[in-house]
Amino acid sequence: MKILILGAGKMGSFFVDLLSFDHETAVYDIDSRRLRFMYNTQRFTSLEEVEQFRPELVINAVTLKYTLDVFRQLLPVLPQDCILSDIASVKTGFREFYASCGLRYVSTHPMFGPTFANLGSLSSENAIIISEGDYMGRLFFRDLYARLGLNIREYTFDEHDETVAYSLSIPFVSTFVFAAVMKHQDAPGTTFKRHMKIARGVLGEDDCLLREILFNPRTGGQVSKIRDELKDLLDIIDRKDEAALNGYLARIREHIK
Repeated sequence: MKILILGAGKMGSFFVDLLSFDHETAVYDIDSRRLRFMYNTQRFTSLEEVEQFRPELVINAVTLKYTLDVFRQLLPVLPQDCILSDIASVKTGFREFYASCGLRYVSTHPMFGPTFANLGSLSSENAIIISEGDYMGRLFFRDLYARLGLNIREYTFDEHDETVAYSLSIPFVSTFVFAAVMKHQDAPGTTFKRHMKIARGVLGEDDCLLREILFNPRTGGQVSKIRDELKDLLDIIDRKDEAALNGYLARIREHIK
């Protein structure tokens, strides 16, 4: 299959490495410097090269903020039988775009990133495939992710964004709060060091990704739960209510079983 990967960043490079030995691949990026270390693949910087390549599948791995804009730029030079695909972590507006573009599509979300995941060993990681996409496109990614050992789930666009609002926004916001009140420790404990490692990883993510996750329309409802829990916990602390604290700890321990 002729596969075009959009974006020569970390995830774009990952897909090039993953696919280039079994398929005819090309990577497109307007910044030629980002293509310097791309091997075993064609490297494009112009739409004319994309048009001549005539891809059968496009994997959009650019920064989330620009994903749909780059799709729109490429649509005039793509063949009508090409399948569009994205790996965006937030799918707001994607269903509407795909419905209007006139091409087949498949939307997935590898639930791992270059910050924490070992891209050479992904058996403990997860991937979501949007059930509303093209059947053959979904089959391609299901086979690809299965070969990586990923745990695969199929959700609708709405189910995906609800899941992401819970699984990403709550830990991200909790990490932001930790980082905001944190003070340097000369002799940090184990728990503090673990939280610091997580905080550095999360805050090392692209600002566009963090913004899109926080501005997910469903994030506000999830973050409000943190506010409510903090209010209840602070009340217990202020009252030094041992019985209430025991009940609180018992309740939250049930959540992590």
